[in-house]
Amino acid sequence: MHDQHLLTEIPTLLTKYYILRSVTIDDTYALFSILSNKNTMRFITANPIRSKEEMHKAIVKSLTKFADRQEIPWVIIDKYSQSLIGQFRLHKLDFWHRKAEMGAVIHEDYQGKGVMTEILKTMIPFVFETLELNRLVGDIFAGNEGSRKLLEKFGFKKEGILRQTDFDGERYHDTIVYSLLAEDFTALGKSIFN
Repeated sequence: MHDQHLLTEIPTLLTKYYILRSVTIDDTYALFSILSNKNTMRFITANPIRSKEEMHKAIVKSLTKFADRQEIPWVIIDKYSQSLIGQFRLHKLDFWHRKAEMGAVIHEDYQGKGVMTEILKTMIPFVFETLELNRLVGDIFAGNEGSRKLLEKFGFKKEGILRQTDFDGERYHDTIVYSLLAEDFTALGKSIFN
């Protein structure tokens, strides 16, 4: 996609069991129920969303950032139940430097069940083949073993540890930075994404 500036709408991506579609204002309540859950958010932020109004503002902000080509915000829908089960964003998106960071939140009931493995099998090729980015970053709290294993499974390289980046009210958390480059993606081969 040499004309990234022509990305005028958020594309819908399909996996075997899930649909990634554009976030909308109508998703406020469903996202609030996930993003306000302190346990669900324990590896993401010490300060989860506190109100539906705050959630509404966050969605508007994400859609504004999409219009400015700085973010692509999706919600994750279970194909069979049609339930909204999480969100996935490419943020800090920069088409000049050809890089982005990814962020995901999955409903507690769906964690540890392979949702993100399936989504990344579609998302990573989209990032490198369709968007033609060069660098994809995943940064995680040091205690997030599930995400660490997931990133390493898909060939992400550990770049370093940012010490005590977040405070949860009781203690500080380190952030581990992982990245995958276009050349790493090519070296992985297609089989990992089937």
